[in-house]
Amino acid sequence: MKRALLPIVAMLASRALAAPVEITMWRHDTGDAEMVASRNMVDRFNRAQDRWKVVVETIPQGTYTESITAASLVGHLPCVMTIDQPAVPNFAWAGNIRPLDRLLPASVVEPLLPGGRGTYQGRLYSVGQFDVVLALFARRSALKAEGVRVATIEQPYSARELYDILARVKRSGRYRYPLDLNGKATGEWFSYAFSPWLESAGTDLIDRGNYLRVDGVLNSDAAVGVARYYGRLFKDRLAERNPADEKSFEQGRSLIQYTGSWKAREYSDRFGDDLVVMPPPDFGHGPRVGAASWQWAISSSCPYPAGAAAFLTHVLSAKEMAEFSRLTGLVPVTANAAALTAHYRSGGDWRVYFDFAARYATPRPATPAYPAISAAFEKAMADLRAGKDAAEAMDEAVETIEHDIARNDGYGYTRPKAVASQ
Repeated sequence: MKRALLPIVAMLASRALAAPVEITMWRHDTGDAEMVASRNMVDRFNRAQDRWKVVVETIPQGTYTESITAASLVGHLPCVMTIDQPAVPNFAWAGNIRPLDRLLPASVVEPLLPGGRGTYQGRLYSVGQFDVVLALFARRSALKAEGVRVATIEQPYSARELYDILARVKRSGRYRYPLDLNGKATGEWFSYAFSPWLESAGTDLIDRGNYLRVDGVLNSDAAVGVARYYGRLFKDRLAERNPADEKSFEQGRSLIQYTGSWKAREYSDRFGDDLVVMPPPDFGHGPRVGAASWQWAISSSCPYPAGAAAFLTHVLSAKEMAEFSRLTGLVPVTANAAALTAHYRSGGDWRVYFDFAARYATPRPATPAYPAISAAFEKAMADLRAGKDAAEAMDEAVETIEHDIARNDGYGYTRPKAVASQ
């Protein structure tokens, strides 16, 4: 009897001694709070079960995208990696990351706000825990002194009303440049901040029905109207073309600032109850804000997709999302997670940011052409700021983008075949 038990005991001992399978993960190096939150999240996953062990490698953010691009070319991607959501379609098109539709439970994916998903050709390729949103920031006392109402979700400023407010305040002489457009920012800021103005006007950077047509969209009458509005803010000296610093709103040199919720903690600490957070301007179809930040994806070469999916399921839980938000201040992307936080729960002091993410968020176009789109739009906005004709600036952007799409054979999108006439 004892001899018969020996193989069973040996087998059980072998299982007990077996080390968990390692899941490699790359992430970009960010601020201290986010790195601590990420490390704690990984530690909790590793302690909660013994089948998988996530091993993290951190890469400087400045070289991160280049690092994962280089690794993809030689087949050395990790199992799990962070990717900035606008770049997700490009990695999916190249075959570097795998669809998550059948790997993640629907109960985990369905509650995600738009800012929690990264897609390509209708399939899910990345998921995120947090988002940031755009807003107009002001001080209640300063608005009152100028006789300006506080815009709300129920009654945002129309684009025309905002312009008239700025022009009137400018004439009062108390503000040299009444609007701060976060003018020291560069790169992706322009597409993130100002393509929502296009969407609010009923147009876009590209036709999202086929992700091929730009002509008639980015240079439509509505788009040129937004471009003209943007350029006029600088021409009429309502916003500063080349600000010397980023302190205009904080130091009271501007009445209103257009920037992101990454300023929530700093401005709440500085201004307290005097701070008001208002929706972006409405160009006719309701305010819009950009959606999605850094997200998680699983590489196509990952030998353990089940383990990688188990980790993503863990990080998307309401409890983990809420804890990440607590440490970083970032907006959680499910209602259940928001309800577990002090700031974003119903009645919380930062609830307005979650409401903006739920009501107004529109992800950037889900196409591998997006880097080219963003670069062309950034140049157009710089030209407009310098005084270029709006129609000319947008036409040039259209030409650049459509050339890139044609050169890359549509990035996986094809035009529907014409139906033969009977």
